[in-house]
Formats: sequence, C-alpha cells, structure tokens
Amino acid sequence: MPQRDPDRPASGAARLGKPLGAGHSVHGVALLLPGGHPDGTRRPSALSFAAQRPLARRLARAGGPEGLVVHVVHYRRRGWNGPAADPVRDAEWAADEAVRRYGDVPVCLVGTDMGGRAALHAGGHPAVTSVLALAPWLPEGSAADEPVRQLAGRRVLLAHGTNDEHTDPDLSFRFAERAKKVNRDVCRFEVHSDGHGLRQHRSEVHCLATDFILGSLFGRHYARPVADALAAPPPLGLRMPLASGFGGSLGY
Repeated sequence: MPQRDPDRPASGAARLGKPLGAGHSVHGVALLLPGGHPDGTRRPSALSFAAQRPLARRLARAGGPEGLVVHVVHYRRRGWNGPAADPVRDAEWAADEAVRRYGDVPVCLVGTDMGGRAALHAGGHPAVTSVLALAPWLPEGSAADEPVRQLAGRRVLLAHGTNDEHTDPDLSFRFAERAKKVNRDVCRFEVHSDGHGLRQHRSEVHCLATDFILGSLFGRHYARPVADALAAPPPLGLRMPLASGFGGSLGY
C-alpha cells in the first residue's frame, strides 16, 4: 500500500495555504488566521481565506526580501465550537508545521475576528514571538475570563474599529488592559469611525500590520506610533488612534 505524502494533509485536516514571500531562505513566518463563526463543524467558506489575501500579498512584498514567508491557515471547521476551540488547535498545529518546514524561526500569529481570538489563545506556542489581533471576536462576558498569561514574553498588538457593531471594541480594550498587567509589550490601536471589516482605513491598517510584523520578526525599528504605544502606560498605549495616512512614508 503506498504511503501518504507527509506534506499532503489528510482529508479534513488543517493545512497551510500556498507560501508567499521568501524563496529558499526563510527567517520568519507570518501565519494568517481568518475569521469564522461561534459554531459550525462544516469546512470554512473559501471567502474567509480569500479575505486574507490582500494582507498576505502586502506582507510578502514588504518582507520577502528579508526572508518572510506568509501562509493563510485553512481551518478544519468554520466554528469556534465552545470548549473545543477548534481554530486554536489549528493555529497551534500551524505553528508546529512552520517549525517542521522552516526550522527554528520566529512566528507571528495574525488573526482577524475569530482568528484574532485564536491568535491570542495560541500565542503561548514556543515558536510564537508576536501576535497581531485585528477586530478580535471576544464574546460578551468572556473578556474577564480570556487567558492572558500565555502572552508573556511576546509582542502583542490589537487593532479595533471604534464603530464595530459585530465585535465590541470595549471588550478588546478590557482584554488588552489585563494582558498589559502580565506583559508590558502589549499595545492597542483604535481605528476611529471604522467598522468590523476595517475597510474605510484598510491601507493604514495593513501598513500598521506590516510595520508591527516586520519589526517584531526581524528587529526593525517600529514606526514612531507603534513604539510609543508599546512604551506608553495604560490607558494611553491601549487607546492609540491610528492616524489617517499612517504608513504613507514607510514604503509598504
């Protein structure tokens, strides 16, 4: 009986999307975790992965020359599914797989919506050095119970639209407050007047993400607003406004 190719995931398993960015020499990995639903055991919609491609391409262009490789993580199931926390398990598998493929390189988890919550939960993986959560889904009543100690020793940035009617921005602020108590390298940006999809200021959000990821993985100097947010005490560093036009001079 022929053996299964170890690089080809079994049916129903999580997998990494096509690599973007670095060629043969990989020095850092960004794993993009899409949004999803509170519940659901069917395979995710292709649209959830497609929504990650613009950021994945921008990261690959900006970081590929330094050895950044970008993958969009394909979940096994579309839902969080209560205590099963399925996307967290998939994020942890993806970090393991990045180590298997690329060796001992730093990993940044980049999550949107449900993926933001998954990234924060899985941030304690030994390979993960930084976490970026965009409009993270934190269910009402969970903010005081969400784990934060796993984020110690990581660089963490959250960004949330102030007009988000799908995931309450106040919950991500309260989460960031708690995380800041166990890890000083936590900051949070507010995207004023923007909604859940962060579409109104997409260019600025993508520049913010790129600056944070490249700075965290490769030791680049952060843009001044990011450096100031990380250094500022709460609540200043947790309510940092994302300025219109951010990143225009950074070349991202």
